[in-house]
Amino acid sequence: MGIGENIERLFHEPARLIVMTELCGAKGGLSFSQLKSSCNLTDGNLSRHLAALEKAQAVSIQKTFVGSKPRTTIAVTLRGRRDFLKYLDALEDLLAAALRKARPERLRLLPTLKPVR
Repeated sequence: MGIGENIERLFHEPARLIVMTELCGAKGGLSFSQLKSSCNLTDGNLSRHLAALEKAQAVSIQKTFVGSKPRTTIAVTLRGRRDFLKYLDALEDLLAAALRKARPERLRLLPTLKPVR
């Protein structure tokens, strides 16, 4: 298997990487407006990325009413967390390989990176 083969394209898009990062740190999920603000995305852009993540079962989207106001809450699913962590491991491996090839002298400075397989 070549380097980068385990990079999950779903999460590799920068906005989705940010969305998943925010959701993984939010127990109970975030409201649409909280997520939009923390990710600095427009309504339409966030909706498009959430649709892709929901289709892959990486997030759950719950629509409720608080009084008479609609509220959309987004949370990472167990599957989404597992798949995202797998993606992060693969990305870490890829970055370590890139660093090793591009700047071998820097490896001494980054002991937290896993050795390249």
